[in-house]
This record gives sequence, structure tokens and C-alpha cells, in this order.
Amino acid sequence: MPSSGPGYPTPLDAMYKGPREEILYVVCIQPNADSKKGDFLATVDINPKSSTYQQIIHRLHMGKNNDEIHHSGWNTCSSCYGCKGMVRDKLILPCMESDRIVVVDTGKNPKAPAIHKILEASEMHAFNCATPHTIHCLSNGDIMINVLGDTDGQGKCDFLLLDGKTFKPKGTWTNGRLAKFGYDFWYQPFFDVMISSGWGAPKNFKTGFVPAQIIDPNAYGTALNFYCWSKRELIQTIDLGPDGCAPLEVRFVHNPKECTGFVACAVMSNVYRFYQKEDGTFAADKVIDVKGYKVTGGGWPMEYLQGFVSDLVISLDDKYLYLNNWLQGDVRQYDITDRANPKLTGQVYLGGQLTSDSPIKVVEEEFTPPEPVIIKGKRLKGGPQMMQLSLDGKRLYASNDLYSVWDRQFYPEAVQEGGWIVKLDIDHKNGGMKLDKNFLIDFGKTPDGPVLAHEMRFPGGDCTSDIWMAK
Repeated sequence: MPSSGPGYPTPLDAMYKGPREEILYVVCIQPNADSKKGDFLATVDINPKSSTYQQIIHRLHMGKNNDEIHHSGWNTCSSCYGCKGMVRDKLILPCMESDRIVVVDTGKNPKAPAIHKILEASEMHAFNCATPHTIHCLSNGDIMINVLGDTDGQGKCDFLLLDGKTFKPKGTWTNGRLAKFGYDFWYQPFFDVMISSGWGAPKNFKTGFVPAQIIDPNAYGTALNFYCWSKRELIQTIDLGPDGCAPLEVRFVHNPKECTGFVACAVMSNVYRFYQKEDGTFAADKVIDVKGYKVTGGGWPMEYLQGFVSDLVISLDDKYLYLNNWLQGDVRQYDITDRANPKLTGQVYLGGQLTSDSPIKVVEEEFTPPEPVIIKGKRLKGGPQMMQLSLDGKRLYASNDLYSVWDRQFYPEAVQEGGWIVKLDIDHKNGGMKLDKNFLIDFGKTPDGPVLAHEMRFPGGDCTSDIWMAK
């Protein structure tokens, strides 16, 4: 680690010289909205040499119910490498229901973090912004948070800037017109570009999934939005069409001098590659298409059961892409050495709707349902959702919470029994994955009752939060 400034000089430096992860910060959601216990940030020991390995060793409560912490991000990352006086020691937690933003101090005691500051909803609402989601630090020390809607619950893609020292709002980032929907974003200053994706209108997705709404252009998005980074202006929108409904996690590859990346589109279970053309504009092509199955039984509300790709992770050397199928229940590994032609190299089932004992059955074609997965006596209910990859690319962690109202709709038993985190061991050299049957973090047995486990962060940075600057 450098003596001045956070992070690593390059993605490969992080991969080959970064330490093995020993602590995992996990945002935990209290599924009972009437509970006074509220959400909390769990500190999980994942050091195999520790006496408390695989245990929740600390819980930091947010002090209010119905927050719905979702994603999280650091006050600074590798984009500030070499900047004297800057330290990665604050984890920012946006709350999608309450519109609060909680700043957590992880530096003073990494194993027992404490609340540093809380921005109440009124501070965001002053800019007609609500439903905060993704956080990235900027190389100038500011923090940028995208919002998914306005204070009336209508779709709105904007970005709130926070001062990196005081954490006070400085205003919004975008100049001129706004994109219709927001969700995730990633920037590439070397190419003077930023990309954002768009889930839909909060007033719609916050009440659950209604199949009829996916064709409503005012309910769900199908677009990728490209911005001029230096001018803060929306310069191009690509409509992916029905196959690109609900584009969620979006990632540039880590190499800051390569202007391409991938986005996961949830509803029809596709992954698109986006890239810059010779004329400077962007294009997007579908490169992964997860097969949907015609099903019957179990009260399934649609004719087909899609995979529902809601997360993707790219290894730091840009060799492998990992995606989840929350509904079908598997995690997949693709070799993306050829960016335009990903090659499936690994697949592991972790539950889902199509297990051998499920009342939902595939019809009109051959399909061998996977067996239920049981680890340490706990059956994995639900399906894999959020993922985090170790810096060295050898361990992939997966949790099962998507969004509490959707969890209750699709996996009520998983909500009742609490969330989980499992670990897949990765063959990074040749491709392939294997479930570690001796690793389980069980969130069904906390002093707060069963809780849901969503996004995960390592104290030293990770594959989904760090952005590198090109020289």
C-alpha cells in the first residue's frame, strides 16, 4: 500500500500485490418494516486463520426503521492514488426508502465501525432528488451519488455531489437535460465519458414487480446513457429495446485505456457490451443471452421464467466476467478475453426457482433441475444476487437479497429464514468455479432476527468500487 493516497496505481497492481481479504462489510436489511431494530452494517470475519472465521463480529445499527440500505461506496478509492492526505476510511450508505445517507467511519476501528455523520432526507430533497443508489468517489475528492427519482417517485437520473471532507451536499452534477431513469454508473476520464443505466420509476418498482409494467415506458427503462465527463452533459442515449429492459449493473473494464464495458439487463436476462466507435459515438451489442424457460405450476405469474441477471463483476485483469441469475439460481463465469464473444467457462447453482423439488416445472423441453443446495445444515433459499470478487480473482462471494419488497414477492421463505453469503473458489488460470461447502455466513440467526444480506465491500477496495485514472 502507498504511504500517500489510497488504493493502487493500476488494476494489476491491486490484483497481484493487494492483501487477501480478512473483513467483509455487508449491508443488512431488516425485512420487517415495522421493526424498530432497523438495518445495520455487519462486519464479517473472513480470515481463515481467525478464531471468529465466518462469524458476524459487529453490527452497526442505523438507528431508524425502513431505511432499506442498498448499495455502498467509499469516500475515496484508487482514482485518488498518490493524493497526499486522502485515506479510504469512510463507507457511504444510501438508504433507498428513507432517503437518508449514512457515513460510516471504518478507519478508527475497522472491525467495529461507527457512524460518522447522517444526512437526513431533507438535504437531498432540497434538490428534488430521492432514492439514492450508487456511490463513486471522484479524483478531486468529491463523492458522487446517483439518484433514481424525484421526491414524487417519478423516474429521474441525476447525480448528487458531496464534499469529500464535510460530506455536505454541493449540488447536482448534470448540466442540461437529464436521463429518464437511473440506477448504476461508471466513469472513464481518459475518454471523457461516463455511462449510466436505468431501472425504472421508484413509484413502480418500490411496490413490487408487476409483469404488465415492463412494457410501460414510464415504468421501466431500456436505455444506456452516455455523458461528456468534462462538460457534465448527456450526449447520447442508446435504447436497447425490449430485450434490454431494466439495465442494472454497468461496468467499464478496469483498464482505464480501454473504452468498453458491459451492462446486465435484468428482466429478459441479457448482457450487452458497449464500446466507443471510431467516430467517438457509442454502440451496444447483446453478447450474452440467458435462456428463459416456459414453466407451469407454483403460481408463477409469467409464461416464462427468466434468469434475472441483476449483478455482474469483472476481474481486475479484465479476463473474466461473472453474472448471477437470481430467479434460475446460478452464477456464471465467462471468459471475456474476446470482448465481443464471451465464452462460458463456469456455472454453479445456488438455489433458485427451478430446483428438483420446486412446484414450478419446465414444460415443452428437456431440463434437468438442479438439486437443492445445503451448506452446514442450511438450505439455500432464494437465489444468488450480489457478488464480490477477491482482488486476486480467486474467491467469489455471493449473497441472496435483491430488494426487500421483491424478495418477499419471489422468495418469501428466504425472507423468513434470513439471508446468506457463500463462497465460490475460482480457477482463474483455466476457468471454472467450485462451491466451498465449508463456508457459510448465516444471517438467519442474528440478535435482530432474520435479516437480508445485500452488497459487500472489502476495507481495502474491491472490483466493483475502484476506478483507475490513466496517465
